[in-house]
Amino acid sequence: MSNQAKSSGASGKVTRSGAKPQCGPGRPRAFDEAEVLDAALQTFWRQGYEATSLDDLTAAMGLSRSSFYSAFGSKQGVFIAALKSYSEAALEALEELSREAGDDAVGTMVSALADPNGGPRGCMLVNCITELAPHQEEVAAIGRHHLERIEELFAQAISPDDPAKGRDKARALSALAIGTLTLRKSGLPPDQISKALEAARGLVAS
Repeated sequence: MSNQAKSSGASGKVTRSGAKPQCGPGRPRAFDEAEVLDAALQTFWRQGYEATSLDDLTAAMGLSRSSFYSAFGSKQGVFIAALKSYSEAALEALEELSREAGDDAVGTMVSALADPNGGPRGCMLVNCITELAPHQEEVAAIGRHHLERIEELFAQAISPDDPAKGRDKARALSALAIGTLTLRKSGLPPDQISKALEAARGLVAS
């Protein structure tokens, strides 16, 4: 997912207030949940789920272990919360881009999802689907919902009066944009990715 398509969501850098988190019975949380989830997301995104330790998370999030467990329960708990937050923010941003683009909604969304200049890190959600979905159903479910919503946005842009008519092309465009992330991660230069996108979009539109 591109920086443009997730600008309103979980991909930005976090600035923590430095206040010592406290959480327990009768105590309000002394941390911003969106900020600590973003810090967790960045850690998972950089290192991958399996390579991320609890110490990595608590250090990045600025939480004690007791606060971490009280708020999120486990490494898996914070991972799922962060992944859902990322998906929701990315989808909201993509929907806004589609609305603002008007007649060029399809091209705008393809470019935003593929993001040829986005570098080798890839999309957090696609990375997680590849790494974890085969053996974590909760991750697979988040991934399915995310991809289905992208298809819906493409279908609405292709055929506003009857999105069902645009479903097949929408799925092809979604696969095109998301599949391009593999080219990015392999190090293909941005100009070559852009040329491939243009050629493939023409095939889908024909």
